[in-house]
Amino acid sequence: MTILLYIALGYLLITGGILYLNKRDFTPLSPTPRNYFDEQAPAVTICIPARNEANSIERCVRSAIDQHYPNHHVLVLDDESTDGTSEILASLSEHYPDTLTVINGKPKPDDWLGKSWACHQLSEQALGDIIFFIDADTWLEPETTSKVVRTMGSDVVDFITLWPQQKFGTFWEKTIIPLVYFALLTLLPTRYIYRSPKWLPGFLKQKMSPLFAAANGQFMAFKKKSYQAIGGHQSVKDNVVEDVGLAKNIKKGGFRMKMYHGKNAVSCRMYKSGKELWQGFRKNFFAGFGHNLVLFIGMGLLHIITFIIPILSLPFLFLWGSTKLTLLALAAVLLMYLQRFTVDTWFSWKLRYGFLHPLGVGWYQILGIQVLSDYFNEVSAQWKDRDI
Repeated sequence: MTILLYIALGYLLITGGILYLNKRDFTPLSPTPRNYFDEQAPAVTICIPARNEANSIERCVRSAIDQHYPNHHVLVLDDESTDGTSEILASLSEHYPDTLTVINGKPKPDDWLGKSWACHQLSEQALGDIIFFIDADTWLEPETTSKVVRTMGSDVVDFITLWPQQKFGTFWEKTIIPLVYFALLTLLPTRYIYRSPKWLPGFLKQKMSPLFAAANGQFMAFKKKSYQAIGGHQSVKDNVVEDVGLAKNIKKGGFRMKMYHGKNAVSCRMYKSGKELWQGFRKNFFAGFGHNLVLFIGMGLLHIITFIIPILSLPFLFLWGSTKLTLLALAAVLLMYLQRFTVDTWFSWKLRYGFLHPLGVGWYQILGIQVLSDYFNEVSAQWKDRDI
C-alpha cells in the first residue's frame, strides 16, 4: 500500500506542475480591435461535415453564417443523412444563398473513415485562404473568425485548434466529459505544442516534436497552403483520431501550430445521452493511445492507483491504518481534488460534480475493459450507423 500511495503522490505532483504551467499558457483568443479587417481580410471557408445532425445543425450553421467578418463563406457537406438534416440545410441555403453552400456527400470509399472523407470533400470545394473545420454540434460566437484569423497572423502559425467550452445536460455528461480536459491539461504542457522544449537536445527536437501534438477536431483552422502541403485529410483517411493525426503531420512538416482555450469563441455539446456518450468514447478511446496496448493498460492501472485506491482506502486507514499511510492517502486525495476543482473553475463547470472524479475514472476503466474486449474479439465500434 505504501508504494502505491507514493506512486499516486508522485504522479499528482508531476501533473500538478503541468497544470500550473497550462494555467499560464492555455489562454483564450484575444479580442480583435474594431475595424481591424477593413483594409484586408483573407478569405475564410468554414467547413461543416454533417451526418444525421438534425438536432444541432441549424444552430451551428447560423452561428457560422453570422460571423462578424467581412470575407467568409460557409460550406456544409450533407453526408447521406436520414434524419431531417437535409431538409434543414435546404431551407437554410434558400435563406442564405450568398453565404452558404450545401453539397451532397459522395459514397464513402472502403479505405476511408467517414469524418475524414467528409472533410476531404469539403476541402476540395473550399476556396478560402484559411479553412475552418468545425463539428455540427458546435456553435461559434460572432467574433470567432476575426479572432482566429488575427491570431494566425500575429502568432505566425499555420494551424490553430480551439478546445470548446463544453455544455452539459445529463448527469453522465457532467461526470465524464470534464475528465477529457482534465487529462489534457495535467498531462500535456501546451507550450510545447507551439515550440520545442528547451531542455531537449537539438538533434532530438525535430524527431520528438510530433509527440507534443494535440488537437480538437471540433474546431480546427488551417492556412490552406499548409493543409495541402501535409496531404490534408487524405493523410489521415483511416485514422479514428484524425485531429491528432493532422496535428502530428503539421509538426512533422515543419509548420507551426498553437492551441487555445475556446472561451468566448466556440461552444459544444458533444453527446446528449449516456448511450451516445458510451458509443462516442468507445470508438476512439484506444485510438487516442495510438493503439499501444502496453500504454493503454499501464495508464489505466496508473489512474486506478492515483484516483481510486487513495479515496477508497482512506476510511479504512482512518480506522485501522498507520498515521503515515493515512496522511499519504489524505494528501493524494487533496491533491486530486485541488487539480480537479482548478479545472472546473477554469471552465465554469459546477464544482459539486468534481467530487465525483473517482466515479468518472471508474467509468473509463469499465469502458477500457469494453474496448479491450472489442480489440481482442475484433469487434468494430459503430458511430452514425457506420462501423469504425
